[in-house]
Parts: sequence; structure tokens; C-alpha cells
Amino acid sequence: MISIVRKAIDAIKYFITELQQLFIFSAGMIEKVFRRPVYLYETFEQMHFIGVGSLYLVVLTGIFAGQGMAIQFSYELADLGSKNYLGRVLAIAIVRELGPVLTGLMVAARVASGITAEIAAMVSSNQIDALRSFGVDPVRKLAIPRMISLVVMVPILTILADAIAIIGGWIVAMFIAHVSSTLYWANVMDKLRFGNLAIGLIKPIAFSFVIAFISCYKGFTTRGGTRGVGQSTTSSVVLSSITILLVNFLITKLIISLFRGYL
Repeated sequence: MISIVRKAIDAIKYFITELQQLFIFSAGMIEKVFRRPVYLYETFEQMHFIGVGSLYLVVLTGIFAGQGMAIQFSYELADLGSKNYLGRVLAIAIVRELGPVLTGLMVAARVASGITAEIAAMVSSNQIDALRSFGVDPVRKLAIPRMISLVVMVPILTILADAIAIIGGWIVAMFIAHVSSTLYWANVMDKLRFGNLAIGLIKPIAFSFVIAFISCYKGFTTRGGTRGVGQSTTSSVVLSSITILLVNFLITKLIISLFRGYL
């Protein structure tokens, strides 16, 4: 019993220590954004890797998720005699929740693992130490371009996922639910208000910082050679995904509590 308590205490201490180190590392990243030099080539390279490389994932996820939700909502609304409101329900669900969360999770699964693995491999092969020996700040050169790229590309990917998902819902509404195209799009446009769009853009920006902070931190703190690289990559994806879901809940609760009348 005593050993179990000690293990629990050690786990709590480890979690608090890691959280503290992550916070310090993240604050340092934010502070270094405003310093020179600016690595434009690395930033655009990462934008291509994150944006173009994740495009097919976002498109496939958006269209199938939108169609799946449209089918489920159409049957439920039909039982209530409200099938004509399918566009309104889908627009709210996709723009506020489905698009940002699915995009964040897909990008985290693909990009967080890549960022962590790349930086961790450089740590294991002493390339980070080589950069420091040449007077180059590795966080400034490796982490900041990735963070900026995520902040720019994840909202763009989210907008694309929203559009694709709504189009997928329109296909279901037309050919399965038998809702007229004009009525569907009129209901969709009625719910594309500033408040809903703001929620749909605030979330991916927050998710971008989550992915950048966790993946870069896990990469730079990797220990234990190739085995440590694998462990850091796995924990990076898991922590990013869980934190995205937690941040999504907190943002949703905060915004709806404060701006209920504007949504």
C-alpha cells in the first residue's frame, strides 16, 4: 500500500514538473518570436509541409464526417418533422465543433509526430549541440518557424474542412434527405454569423499553439537515443490530442457563457 502511494506521489510530482517545464519552454518560444533573425525559408518550408501535406487528410476527413453527420441528423430531424432545418444544424455543428476539432486532431496526428521526431533525431545525433556551437539558437531556428506555420496553416485548413464538410452535407441533403438545395444553403448561410465564425477560427489558432508547444518541447527534451525518439513522438501525439479536446471544451464553455446572445 505504501509503495502504491509513493508511486502515485512520484507520478504527480513528475506531472507537475513536466507541466512547469512545458510552460517555461512555451513562454520562451513566444518571447523569441519577436527576436531576430527571421528564418523565412524554414517558415515557408514548414507551411508547405503542414498545409499542402495535410490537405488530403483534411479533405477526406471533412467530406466523410460531414456526410456522416448529415445522414444521422436527417433521420433524427425527420422524426421531429424538422428535416428542413438540416442546414442550420449542420452549419453550427461543423463550424463550431466538427471542423476545428477534426482538423486539429488530424494535424496533430501527422504534424506533431513529424516535428517531434525530426527535432528529437537532431538531439540524439548531437545536431542541436552543433547549432549552439555555431552561435545559432536552435529554438529560434527550429521551433519558431514551425509554430508560425501552424498558426497560419491550421485556421486555413479548418476553413477548408468546414467548406468540404458542408458540401458533403449538401450532397446528403439533396439525394438522401430530399431537402431542396435552396433551402439547405439558405439555412446554412443563416448560421454563418460572426459569432459562429469567430468560434470556428479562435479554436484552430489555440490548437496551433498546443501542437507547436507540445511537439517542440517533446522533441527538445528527448533522451535515450532512438528509443527515446519513439517514446517522445508517441507521447507528443497523445498529449497534443488530449490537450486539443480539453482546450476545445474550455473555449466552448467560455465563449458560450460570455457571448451567448451573439451566436
